Amino acid sequence: MKKINIAIDGYSACGKSSTAKMIANRLQYKYIDSGAMYRAVTLYFIDNYVDLTNEKKVDKALKNIHIDFRFNSKKEKSETYLNGLNVEDDIRTMRVTNMVSEVSALPEVRKVLVDLQQKLGKKKGVVMDGRDIGSVVLPDAELKVFMTADMKVRALRRQQELLEKDQLVDLNDIIDNLAKRDKIDTTREVGPLTKVDDAVEIDTTHMTLEEQVEEILHEATSRIVDNKQKI
Repeated sequence: MKKINIAIDGYSACGKSSTAKMIANRLQYKYIDSGAMYRAVTLYFIDNYVDLTNEKKVDKALKNIHIDFRFNSKKEKSETYLNGLNVEDDIRTMRVTNMVSEVSALPEVRKVLVDLQQKLGKKKGVVMDGRDIGSVVLPDAELKVFMTADMKVRALRRQQELLEKDQLVDLNDIIDNLAKRDKIDTTREVGPLTKVDDAVEIDTTHMTLEEQVEEILHEATSRIVDNKQKI
């Protein structure tokens, strides 16, 4: 059966990554965490004191960055590697979270990562989540999803994620961070967060993770069948 591409966009802490991972697993598709890629670049910029206002230094830094994903059989999940080092935990810290939207807004960064993401999506059978997947990275994806949720619910989810990593962060600080990220993500000049006309919108405020997965799988199945009939 011919495979399709699934693009999942939406605000931070709406459940995009968790949902996308489960969908990829159920369909036996490849999962691409575009957000992790931007976080890895952000981590490199922080650790190497890269001045975001200096285009030459940004371009030079990008040439020294190699990102890939490796499956951890013990944890049964894909993990992010930066220049050969496992940075899956490091990229989820608040120091990276507080800066990732600013780094993601840089045109130079977006061009490099979008090019890489598009190459990964050429063979089909990809589930990719982010901010501009349906609008920029995979505009021809057979299924596009746009996820939203209430701000407080999103903040509580993010707080729980951090607690599971032994990071205690005040809820108000998380809300402030999410609001800041929303503004940057939706107003940046290159690849802003936006819902494309043919995207299926899902409000996850009152949905469990399994309900999110089931709804998107239902949409995906119908498109896979349509895709098969067109062959």
